[in-house]
Amino acid sequence: MKTLSLVIGLACSLHGQTRWISTWGDAPAPQGDATPKFNDQTLREIVHISLGGDSIRLRLSNQYATADADIASVHVALRSADSSIVAGSDRAVTFSGRPAVRIPQNALVLSDPVELKVPSASDLAVSLYIAGPAGAAGVHGIASQTSFIAKGNMTGAASLPDATKGASWAFLTGVDVAAPATAGTIVAFGDSITDGARSTPDTNHRWPDILAARLLARKSGPQFSVINMGIGGNRVLNDGAVGKAPRSGVSALARFDVDVLAKSGVKYLVVLEGINDIGHIGPNALPQENVTAEDIIAGHKQMIARAHEAGIKVIGATVTPFEGQAQSSRGYYTPDKEKIRAAINDFIRNGHAYDGVVDFDKAVRDPGNPNVMLKAYDSGDSLHPNDAGYKAMGEAFDLSLFR
Repeated sequence: MKTLSLVIGLACSLHGQTRWISTWGDAPAPQGDATPKFNDQTLREIVHISLGGDSIRLRLSNQYATADADIASVHVALRSADSSIVAGSDRAVTFSGRPAVRIPQNALVLSDPVELKVPSASDLAVSLYIAGPAGAAGVHGIASQTSFIAKGNMTGAASLPDATKGASWAFLTGVDVAAPATAGTIVAFGDSITDGARSTPDTNHRWPDILAARLLARKSGPQFSVINMGIGGNRVLNDGAVGKAPRSGVSALARFDVDVLAKSGVKYLVVLEGINDIGHIGPNALPQENVTAEDIIAGHKQMIARAHEAGIKVIGATVTPFEGQAQSSRGYYTPDKEKIRAAINDFIRNGHAYDGVVDFDKAVRDPGNPNVMLKAYDSGDSLHPNDAGYKAMGEAFDLSLFR
């Protein structure tokens, strides 16, 4: 009864003075043959939140699963380094007052509020014990963040010295924080360039991380969190299973409800999508998946309309250069595809459909050759930025967009 009273008390205080907003998130995708398997193991997942607070809750997902998921125990703590947690910060997590939770196929569950003071821009360690055997679901395949896997129930352990390491997030798809009523969430929605592909792992150098840090440093105005809903290989109009790569997720239009509208406290959406729709035209796509600039623009208009219906303002991000992309031998880049990118960027800049624009193209292109990414910002494949490029993207925002 004590736990239930705490939950009710927190819920009442939240209703009166604060609101839940999403402070960290990831976008799940089908994993196919790469689905992680667990059996009598603890998965300790490290996440870097944006906006802090005194109370949090977790979102666990069993999306794209083939069976119900049984999570026998969940703990959350402040992370100190590697798999170690800050002494005294460990908290057991309950779901509807229970210490264990069964998640039906394709369902999402919210934890009860957890009273834990979490600083802004801090790391949390979320530990899940899967008695198993079970396959993971709600998986984000490429996290650019190390997770830890240990034998047995180690959810409350101070560290996991004998753990093996992983590079995906499983089951955990969100952390919410109790924030002032004026605060809100910004969703960064996109493909691998939003996901932070080829950035330095475990350093939080993705462009949404840079934006979040800038907003936290702002001396006035409302508070905003930033959550990263990027999936590598994602497309606007077709599922991202090109080349049998299910990790690329279902289309942006198909995942819009779960990855944008269902998040807590969303006030703004930043859309960076389209490069994979362009790149996979021709031999890299099935014939029925070939699209035009008009098709992709129509998809953008759908996302804008659906966000506006939910009262969310939408920032359009121009599509970055990709001439010289390493897959060019397979036709990923061609001069005709460059014309499609130019048409989409013209719509984003001048179509008056978006509530605001961030010009990522201008931020990272070579001024002397605007179809090419500036060498200092190129990770080496002429498509994905390096850490410096992601920093330039995060700094390209006019923060007055977020009011």
